[in-house]
Amino acid sequence: MKKICVVTGTRAEYGLLRWVIEGIRKSAALKLQLIATGMHLSPEFGLTVTTIVEDGFQVDRRVEMLLSSDTPVGITKSMGLGMIGFADAFAELDPDLVLLLGDRYEILAAAAAAMVARIPIAHLHGGEATEGLIDESIRHSISKMAHLHFVAADEYRQRVIQLGEEPERVFNVGGLGVDNILRLRLMSREDLEIELNFKFLRRNLLITYHPVTLESNTSAAQMRELLVALSDLGSDVGLIFTMPNSDTGGRALFRQINDFCEQHLNAKAYTSLGQLRYLSCIQYVDGIVGNSSSGLSEVPTFKKGTINIGDRQRGRLRAMSVIDSEPNRTSIRNALTRLFSKEFRDSLPHTNSPYGNGGASDSIVKNLERASFTGLLKKRFYDYPVK
Repeated sequence: MKKICVVTGTRAEYGLLRWVIEGIRKSAALKLQLIATGMHLSPEFGLTVTTIVEDGFQVDRRVEMLLSSDTPVGITKSMGLGMIGFADAFAELDPDLVLLLGDRYEILAAAAAAMVARIPIAHLHGGEATEGLIDESIRHSISKMAHLHFVAADEYRQRVIQLGEEPERVFNVGGLGVDNILRLRLMSREDLEIELNFKFLRRNLLITYHPVTLESNTSAAQMRELLVALSDLGSDVGLIFTMPNSDTGGRALFRQINDFCEQHLNAKAYTSLGQLRYLSCIQYVDGIVGNSSSGLSEVPTFKKGTINIGDRQRGRLRAMSVIDSEPNRTSIRNALTRLFSKEFRDSLPHTNSPYGNGGASDSIVKNLERASFTGLLKKRFYDYPVK
């Protein structure tokens, strides 16, 4: 059996990996190894490793790396701790392949450690563009360290090939977020209200806003603009906030959201909703507001509207259900007006997601079962045809 070591560092990333992990565990040809790191091991961010265990998975190694600091120095030091921890974990587990998703600094540390250890890497969701984040550079860097690629759209496949990756090693499997929506049995409105201790109002919004890591000292200012626009909606609109990730400047946003919720009875914040409650919320709210990739990759499958604020997701494929907004109160107010308009709501049933109709998890597992890992390490640079 081929030993596949999956690394996960955040609640959102684990949600995308959930069915890939399950498929590897059930495979007769693959043996699952699982490493939890980053926010999963932090009480400040919800200690979400417990969710992984509650889902029935054995966590083989826990790599502590997250310092209680969201400065550039603190995050860089966290990456250094991560590389040390992953070096030990990979030496002990001796996997045949390391499977990594996405573009965060925890995953970059894991990729660097696997590369030096001469362990092949499979990279999921490469080729995407997020021009407002350091994640853009991290994602492409991991793609260059990886040996197998599973991407979410043909445009992203072409981009990975442009990076010099051989076409026969790049597979368009669609978006993993769609699988979660199709496979999970979502909660009823009543059960969700009990779980959240939150009563849905006549209209409701789900807000997820993360720092813009390629800009200095702008995230807090942009959050202020968003909160002003939301407060103008009045007390008859329910506001459900999910807290930011452990990115540069994230803790300032934590404080702003908590202060806002203390002053507005119609608003409530959650450190981590988890995938089931998060997706169930999307089912019952009128729209999603913020700058999370979920608003572009998952929400269109629900045929719900997304207000995408600022540059954080600039460059990603988007459905017609996405309303782009500048990070100022006037633009956000205009976007909210459009989101609630009859014309826009009538258009939502015709939404088509650019991330496919599901099946990505099964496709990844089947490709891993079929693939020979012999000779993967020595890559040939593919010279992409110049148009």
